[in-house]
This record gives sequence, structure tokens and C-alpha cells, in this order.
Amino acid sequence: RSNSDHSDIPLTAHYHTLGSHSPCSPRSSNSPLSPCSTVSPSLSATCLCSARSPQTKHSSSKMTAACGKGEGCPWMTGLLRGGLRWVGSVAELCQGALLHAGELVAPESCSLSLVKKDRGGGRTLEEVAVLTMFGHMKDDHPCSQAYLGLVKGIMEYVLATGSPVNIDADQDHRFDVGDNQSSGFKLRSVLSMPIKNHREEVLANHMDILGMVLDNALLYESSRQEAKRSQVTLLSHFQCHIEYSCENHSFEVLLSKMSATIMPFTHAQYCTIFITKDKYTVDVFSRVIHTECEELGPTCQIYRREHDISNIDSAYALRTLVTMETLNMSDSSPESTRSLICCPVRNARSEKVIAVCQLMNKQSRDSEEMEAFNRYDERLLEDLAVYCSLALQYVQTVQITEKRRASIEVTQEVLAYHITATEEEVQALQEATIPTAESLNILDFHFSDVGLAEELTTQATVRMFLDLNLVQDFSIDYRNLCQWVLSVKRGYRNNVPYHNWSHGLSTAQAMFSMLMATDQFQAIFSRLEILALMIATLNHDLDHRGVSNSYIERSHQPLAQLYSHSSLENHHYNFCLFLLNNSGSQILSGLSKEDYRAVLSMIKRAILATDLTIHVERRAEFFSLVRKGRVSWKTEKQRDLLRSMLMTASDLCAITKPWPEQKRIANLVAMEFFAQGDKEKEEFNIKPIDVMNRENSTRLPHMQVEYIDEICHPLYKALSGLSDSCSPLLIGCEKNRENWLRLAKEGGEESENNGENVNKNLKE
Repeated sequence: RSNSDHSDIPLTAHYHTLGSHSPCSPRSSNSPLSPCSTVSPSLSATCLCSARSPQTKHSSSKMTAACGKGEGCPWMTGLLRGGLRWVGSVAELCQGALLHAGELVAPESCSLSLVKKDRGGGRTLEEVAVLTMFGHMKDDHPCSQAYLGLVKGIMEYVLATGSPVNIDADQDHRFDVGDNQSSGFKLRSVLSMPIKNHREEVLANHMDILGMVLDNALLYESSRQEAKRSQVTLLSHFQCHIEYSCENHSFEVLLSKMSATIMPFTHAQYCTIFITKDKYTVDVFSRVIHTECEELGPTCQIYRREHDISNIDSAYALRTLVTMETLNMSDSSPESTRSLICCPVRNARSEKVIAVCQLMNKQSRDSEEMEAFNRYDERLLEDLAVYCSLALQYVQTVQITEKRRASIEVTQEVLAYHITATEEEVQALQEATIPTAESLNILDFHFSDVGLAEELTTQATVRMFLDLNLVQDFSIDYRNLCQWVLSVKRGYRNNVPYHNWSHGLSTAQAMFSMLMATDQFQAIFSRLEILALMIATLNHDLDHRGVSNSYIERSHQPLAQLYSHSSLENHHYNFCLFLLNNSGSQILSGLSKEDYRAVLSMIKRAILATDLTIHVERRAEFFSLVRKGRVSWKTEKQRDLLRSMLMTASDLCAITKPWPEQKRIANLVAMEFFAQGDKEKEEFNIKPIDVMNRENSTRLPHMQVEYIDEICHPLYKALSGLSDSCSPLLIGCEKNRENWLRLAKEGGEESENNGENVNKNLKE
């Protein structure tokens, strides 16, 4: 049956007797029987059977006797009285007709076919009911392909002529009666007739009644289901616009309402929508939307339950995801009976399955038992899948738009700081005589920019690139280098106590001093890796706002919308990329495309590695490698791990500085942290974590000792074990731990004075 009008839907019934030999094949692929009359416009069905005797046309008296009532047959009148009860079970109606006709004719096999009418006006057979001997279904009594092809050819002939066929296959010249013992069946006699307005025989009368009832049933079924589909379509389309016009309604709410719309029409107890992940993993579904229906007498209540994906059986949804086809099944067991239908939701552009809609447990309208979902339930679910697809794509579009909007806001905010250096500043740095590394003290692990003139901070940066031969090796335009350094300096916010240009310079100097202290690291890393490390350290905290990632996410800042994790670190990298591509600052323009892509990838990974959350996740692997000793660092994975550890070691280098410098920087960090804690109290009405709670200011020494023990000391100890040149970092870290521990003890002894001694010592 097609989607076209059912006003002229033929049916073919075929009865036939099978011998012990294989069926005869038609002489050509098309029907060998030439049509002898025009197609009847009233043709409603055709039926084909093989009788035990070829003289079936003289057996009407037998059929009447077998039926007993002739045209008053209870089966026929029952169809007239209650034919519409068969709506939704056309196949059962056809099977019942064959069973009753089989009692009259006593065939060994019979079949009945509906006729599809395509858009071009063509008509083809669609088998809906087949019975073999003793009333078994076809699957229990398999036939050869040749036999099935012959049956189809005869039924197509009846469809074409509109006239019945009653033949003896052994004597009819149109059949090639050859013995073929291999298949086990042979067609002997055939009676095939259209179901239309014929009144000559009981069988014809029965088929006429069947055709009339079937035609009415199909028309009623079609109109009712089309009305259902139209209603669901309109409601779903209406809800799409309503939900998205309401800012407070979420995507989950929309899909829940769409599920609630379809459930009453399909009488499903549950509707579950499985949403796939962007990339297939072991767990391919990211979340579920589960809706349930509770029967309340003549009415029902539909509500959504929160479910974890692990608590929902996704086996059939997974099967649907793989096959990308609708799955309709039912099963029964002593414990329960259930029916289920799954439909894939495809992306309209890529055809990729982005979700799976599942209906479960179709409730019977006449009893409390479960029944199978029919083909119209499938069509309704497929309609829902279409709207789910549109909804998912709409949400994705909205998310992309929101990210772009957030990106524009961030960019505009950044540009407000006048990133690009002035021509006078660039010219001054370009024409300046750059002091030596020794005079700038940038080879010393104890370097501090305190007291260093502002112009010397940018000159020190240029000196690092010169002494590492990066300018020469990568053909960096000197003027571009000067403008880039000045732009990076402008990229740090002056109103941030700690994460400012001074910290960026100090981090780059720590990396420079480690690379210059020994040939070991320069032997391990390629020239491109060293370039990436120096760019990454200098840019690793660009445009830092003086607050943490958690605060940015909690306050719903544009950065949190722009990145799903490590918001600050991702922003630092993208700002770095912005400067590298800024006109006049393109220090990587001399690289090949391959090297350019490689260095950007290394810069990004290096900057993201400064997120302490990522560092803690990766450091155990690094410590294990160092303990084993004799690591070759030949693989990219190992070198990437080493680069990440060096990035964190450079970022935390303040803990290794001489005690006066360490105290000064610790106070700046505390000032920044406590300011965030104050914001959290005021804006979110929450108690900040200890390191950001101003009430814990007297506990700063204790917190510093914990910070050294948990984060800093293990890292510098591992680096010292890897290279003796890093020993000054470990020694400085351990000395500062002793000093902080001393202050912590003094603070404990003077706690009755509210920690005045501790604060006094910190200020000193």
C-alpha cells in the first residue's frame, strides 16, 4: 500500500495445489499469459489458490455445502457488521479470508495480495497473506524461488486482465511442465481470481464481500490516520514555535512536550529520546529524555522523569543507531509482555543519526494487555523524528550563534585595551641597543623585574629570542618582533595584582634560564619546540582578569559560553593567536604551512597545560618516567609531557625566588584571591574556598606550606632528578617552605593576638 489514495486498491487471491516436484517456470520473465480483457475499474482484490483437483470450476455446490449458508454465510455478514473493527490489522483480515476460503476449496496453498498504486499510475502486487498446507504460514513451509515467481506471474496476469484464471498446469501449453525433483514442489492446478463485483460462485461472492469491506476499511483507516498525522504535525510544529519563543523553556522541555504529544495517539506507555554524542565512544549516547504515561481511567497523565543514561536500556536504540532503520518488535515472556518501536533521527544535511526516538508498551484500547505497534505508529514516530531533528539542529544553530556573539563581545572587550603598540613605541624598541643577558640578569633563576625600568622589560624579552637564535633560525622580521613583544605587554591588564605583565615576563625568563642552563633540554627539543615554548610562556596569561575559571563559569561570563573547559587558558591561547596574526606582529610568517600548524598546536597544548587541573591529571605519568631513568624523550607524547611540566615549573617559579621576592609575590597573589572571594560573597552569597576567604588571611603561611607540599615540591624534585641544572629551583622551593613553616608556627603561638606577628612579618 502506497501513500496515495486508496479509492482503487486491488487485491489478488491465489489458490494452488503443490505436487511432489518443483514448480514449472513461465516461458518468459513477463507473464506468458496474454491479457484477454481490459482492467476492471472495480477491481478490488485478486486471490490465487491451487486446488487438489483441476476441476475447481465445477465445485460451487461443494463450496456452498461446505459453507452451509451461501451468501448468508456468518463470516460474510460478520464482515459487513463489524468490518471496521479490523482497522489497523488488515493483514489479519486477509488471513481470516484465506482461512475461510481454504475451508471451502481445500487448497494446499493460497495467497492474497494487495496492489500498490504508485505516483505514476502503475500497479504492483504487495503480498499480505500467504498460507501453505494445513493453514501454516509460508515461513513454516518454504517454497522455491521459481515457484514463487510463477505464482506472482499468474497473479499479475489476473491483475492485468481483471478476469479469473482456472487452469490445469500439467495440460496448459503456457506452462513448461518439467520434472525438477530438487525443490520438492510442483504446481498442478491453479485458481486465481480478482476480488470484485462477481456473483457467479460462492468463492467469488466471498471475495466480493471481502473486497467491499476491505475497501471501506482501508478508506476509513487512511482518513483516520491522515487526520492523526495532520494533528500531530500541526501540534508539533506549533509547539516548536511556542517553545523557542519562550526564553525560559529549555530544549529538553521542548522534546518532552513533543513526546507527550505523540503518546496518546500511539497509546505508548513510555517515550524515550536518546541523544548521541558528537563523537562515538563506548557510551554513544550523551543523555536521555524520558516521558511516561499513567492511565487514570478514561484519561491519562503524562509526565517526565529524570533518568541517568545508565538506568535506561539502550540496546534497541543502539541497534537502530547502527542500522539507521526503524525497528518495530514485540516479545512475550512468562514475566511480561512488551512492544517497542525505535526510529532514528537524522541530521538533515549529513544524514548522520543524531538521536533515537523510542516508544515502548502499546496499551490495548479494549483491555489491559500490550499489543504490537502498527505501521501507522511507525509513521507517527517518524514524523516526531523529523521534528526532533529540526529541534536539535535549531538548538545547535542557536548555540553557534551564542558562541559567536560571546566571541565578538570578548574581542571587543580586548580591543578596548588598545592592543596594538604605537609607532613611536615600536620605533624606540627597534632602535634601542639591547643589553646583554648578563647585565639584565635573565640567566639567573633568582631573576626579579623589581626595579627594572619598563623599557628594559621588553628589551629583556627581545634578548631572550636573540640569544636562543630564534630570530635567526626562523627568519623573524626584527621590527615585527618588537611590535609583537610590545603588543603582548599591552595584552596584560595593569589593574590585576599578580597575573599581569610582570608575571608573564617572569614565566618566560624561567623557561629561558632552564633552556640556557644546560644543553640537555635544547638537545631533547627541536628548534620549533623551543620557539613554541618561549611564545607560550610569554603569552600564557594574556588578558587575565584576576579571577579563576570557576568564578567565570559561575558568573556566566561570555568566556564561559565560549569554551566548555579551561576558559581562561583557551582565551589566553586565542588571544595569543590573535596577536600572532595581527598586522605588523606576524613573527611566524617565515614558517612553512606545515611548521606553522605544528608550532600553533604546541603553543596551544603548552598554554592549556598551565591549568593546574590538567597538570594534576598528567603529572603522575611524568613522575613515573623520571623515576625509571634513562628516558630517551624520542616520542612526541613524551616530549609533549615534558614541555607541559616545564610550562608549569615556569608558571610557579615565584615559589623558588629569594625569600623577600617570594613574600612580595605571595601577598600579591593573596590580594587577588581575596578580592575574588569578596566578589563571591557579595554576588553569590556563598563562602569562598579557604585560599580566597579573607577571613583566613592569618592562615596564609599554613596555606603556602600546603601549596608547596602538594603542587610545587614534587614537580621541582622530579625536574632536578631529570636535570641537575634545575636544582636551584628545588633548593629555592625548599628554603621558602622552611620560612613559611616558621611563620606558621609563629602564627600558632601568637593566635591570641589575631596573627599580628604573621601579618607584620609578611609586610616586612
